Amino acid sequence: MHDFGRMRESSYFGDLPGVGEIHTGTTIMAVEFDGGVVVGSDSRVSAGAAVVNRVFNKLAPLHQQIYCALSGSAADAQAIADMATYQLELHGLSRMELEKQPLVLSAANIVKNITYKYREELSAHLMVAGWDPYQGGQVYGTLEGMLIRQPFAVGGSGSTYIYGYVDANYKSGMSPEECRQFTTNAIALAMGRDASSGGVIYLVTITASGTKQEVILGKELPQFYDE
Repeated sequence: MHDFGRMRESSYFGDLPGVGEIHTGTTIMAVEFDGGVVVGSDSRVSAGAAVVNRVFNKLAPLHQQIYCALSGSAADAQAIADMATYQLELHGLSRMELEKQPLVLSAANIVKNITYKYREELSAHLMVAGWDPYQGGQVYGTLEGMLIRQPFAVGGSGSTYIYGYVDANYKSGMSPEECRQFTTNAIALAMGRDASSGGVIYLVTITASGTKQEVILGKELPQFYDE
């Protein structure tokens, strides 16, 4: 319901002998609150059973107060984010003449269009979240041409383990700190179950006053019963 597709993407390496399907995975999440959003992700980049990067930041800025959370192929997701950033800069130049900043919805539409245009070539999904003075904090899913706004969303292979937790624990009207804790707990639970998610947790809180970035190290992660 709040997942925008199964983000356990696959890459294929032609007909090379002994080389089959390589699975990658991640856990990303975003939550709206009154006056902004919280975006979070794990940091593990994997290729099958191999962990190729333990501390990759999957939260990429598209503009000063607009971020995207990356999942799927790391290279493909970064390519989409770079293209979206470039197009949003061009869009922003025209709005700067009117002393207006880009809209979160405009950024989400740009990402959606790029994702759909290259759906056969690129294997990635970007969740777009941010703040603008017209609609406040917003979270959008952009999978394969879809564009939908929801009060919170989860994605990536790790999201399949936390549907019940997020549905049971989300409450409208949560404070920024409650949203940060909600996001941290959910991603930590996914990291404990999903072998493709792990490392540290990156969080970005976006409001009218700007952005606040945090890193929650392994020793600071919430502990749960199974641990």
